[in-house]
Amino acid sequence: MPRLMIRGGDLDLVEYDFSPFEVGENIRTRGIDKRNFKPEFSEKPVEVTVPARIHLTVLDMNRFAPNRPGGGGIGFAIQCYCNSVVEVTDGKNEIDYNREPIVRHLIEVFKEATGYSGGFKIYAKDHEKKHVGLGSTGSVLLAVCHGMNRAIGSPLSNEEIRYLIGCNYVEETTDGKIISGFETGVGPAAATYGGMAVLGDELTLVCHHSFAEDENVYVIIPPTEAKASGEEEFNILMNRARTLDSRDRELKAYFVLMDFIPALCRNDIKKLGEIIWEMDFRGSKRAEVEHNSFEIYYYMSRLKEAGLEFVGMSSVGPSIAVITKLREEEMNDILRPIGLEIAIKTKVDNRGIQFG
Repeated sequence: MPRLMIRGGDLDLVEYDFSPFEVGENIRTRGIDKRNFKPEFSEKPVEVTVPARIHLTVLDMNRFAPNRPGGGGIGFAIQCYCNSVVEVTDGKNEIDYNREPIVRHLIEVFKEATGYSGGFKIYAKDHEKKHVGLGSTGSVLLAVCHGMNRAIGSPLSNEEIRYLIGCNYVEETTDGKIISGFETGVGPAAATYGGMAVLGDELTLVCHHSFAEDENVYVIIPPTEAKASGEEEFNILMNRARTLDSRDRELKAYFVLMDFIPALCRNDIKKLGEIIWEMDFRGSKRAEVEHNSFEIYYYMSRLKEAGLEFVGMSSVGPSIAVITKLREEEMNDILRPIGLEIAIKTKVDNRGIQFG
């Protein structure tokens, strides 16, 4: 791919070499070294279930890049799942997943950090809703890494796994190579612990808390021709989004610390929805919504006007997440007149990773 220009402000113009690399290259262990660990191999295949996530907003896109995880953010886990089954082998790796390069790279990262020299037999399945803002890549990587970890005796902690995935997050290219991706760490944090996760820069987990136990979550995917991956995603995140965040990041951080986290701790869904609605029109989130066309704002406004308290677009979209006590029939009565339908009916996952 070409060198792409990143503009974050009038005096912020840098060049980034958006170059693919081979599986196993550019590994970053963040100082995690468990090579003296003595493996205790699981006698049975390890089964792991990991929830998907809704990524509500990045806090500052000037603080992350494909080679620098971070930027802060907010997101929550939902009861829509990715799965893996992992067992150890004596020799080569066997992978049953249609995105094999990203799993092979994760295996190399895991081996580098733990010193494990054997192989793995890995089966993985995602939720099959790709590039619509539900985080399938991160959830699959989390499921696979936890499966490998438990299969050899759990040398890594939850936090170490979270950091390894964040620092080595990749997407595959059409020729079987990989390329560094954008990672705030929100997805793995929310999926690991369940509930809502709030992250600061450098993958730091600021707060996680259960919420909305008795509410329904409806995921709605409006029609759009915008692309939410690859070079299109790069241009959204690293140009206009950076400029907008340079203007609004202080206010967004204030909202999170002084309003969002307190509302989360008291399970105030109405207040959480008010803050997210404010975020949808500020900073990088505005760039992400507008990338999918202003119709997304139209759809979200109609949902708010109908009385829904919590409405927000996930990641670079176009999925819109609604948290409400309304039943499915009542929700359909709101959606039908504006030409939308429910793509996923689910709930918040407040448990996180599950084994077995």
